Amino acid sequence: MKYALLLVLAATTLFTASAQDKKPVASPPMTAKETISSGATVTINYSAPSVKGRTIGKDLEPKDGAVWRTGANKATTFEVSQDVTVEGQALPKGKYSLFTLVNGDEWTIIFNKTADQWGAFDYKDADDALRVKVKGMKGAFMEKLTFTIAKDGKVAMHWGDHKVDFTVK
Repeated sequence: MKYALLLVLAATTLFTASAQDKKPVASPPMTAKETISSGATVTINYSAPSVKGRTIGKDLEPKDGAVWRTGANKATTFEVSQDVTVEGQALPKGKYSLFTLVNGDEWTIIFNKTADQWGAFDYKDADDALRVKVKGMKGAFMEKLTFTIAKDGKVAMHWGDHKVDFTVK
């Protein structure tokens, strides 16, 4: 009985200590998913970094002229359940890594065939399935990177005061 009590006490202490060691994830994994009006399911998996008082374009990506993984950690993925068009250009059914390239208010949205890659370190433009250009705009401040997908196929990315939209049909 004495040993059983000690075992329960030790297990409780170990469980409590390990629970206290858990720290919040700096860039938590997030998913945006919607079945759009065309019937295709669009899924975006990303890690959501926070601005934390830093300046996007100076202290944080995206920086003008540099390919960005459009999130943190692993490259963001963009998956469609059937063939679609993005900004009127064909994108076959499949899973892609999603990158962006900003030059002033012009953003290039990049769908790369290598879906599973870390950041932009292994990015090769030769593997791009599609690139579309859209205009960026200023939006309400968003501390964490956030993607939304509307039923009409409008995909929006908000981060800091940056807002970028593109349409999937």
